[in-house]
Amino acid sequence: MPYVGLAKTSEGPLGAYRKILSALEREGFNVRFSKHHWAGDMPFGLVLAETDLGDVAVRWSLGREFELKLEEIDEEAFEDFVEETLDYIGGD
Repeated sequence: MPYVGLAKTSEGPLGAYRKILSALEREGFNVRFSKHHWAGDMPFGLVLAETDLGDVAVRWSLGREFELKLEEIDEEAFEDFVEETLDYIGGD
């Protein structure tokens, strides 16, 4: 089953990406591949990761300190989450 998450971070895109991947590793996910989508003018992004426990999509935004909440969901809801987030980032 895939997972979706919401993260808050006080860092920009590169810091957010690194913190999310580190947090996933601490939670027991072995990340095999990952990618990051964001727009330069938005304090918002999406980290996608292929892991040994399933695919993971984490939407991040700016906040005071780092926090990550994950939820296991079905494949259709996962695809909708990713598509809606990418549409928002892309301005569609």
